[in-house]
Amino acid sequence: MVVSEAEKTEKITINLGLVDLGQIDLLVQEGFYANRTDFIRTAIRTQLAARAAAVDQTVARRTLVLGAQHFTRRDLEEIRDAGQMVHIRVLGLATIAEDVSPQLAVATIASVEVLGAFRASTAVKAALRGRIA
Repeated sequence: MVVSEAEKTEKITINLGLVDLGQIDLLVQEGFYANRTDFIRTAIRTQLAARAAAVDQTVARRTLVLGAQHFTRRDLEEIRDAGQMVHIRVLGLATIAEDVSPQLAVATIASVEVLGAFRASTAVKAALRGRIA
């Protein structure tokens, strides 16, 4: 089975009080959740569902792409050849192909705003450093 970029996960770290952590462990022991991660993912999804309307409104207002957006070398060459630049605005995952040179990225990407994950080569990220919000 091939896992798409959008289905991959990112690791985050949180600090919890000992009482909160103990309560989570108790719920896991009682079988409400498979493990701590299951509890935390469920809690996050519950909060996101409760605020879905606000997220939708903000995405529309800020003209963000919702989900995943991938730029190939050909995409950026077409943008360059048209004399244009792109503003990458994504809520989710934005990726730039590994074969995109730093020079092409600088010539075609005006700004990068990603709420989620931005994946590109180290050289491209370094070249765009001043344009990444």
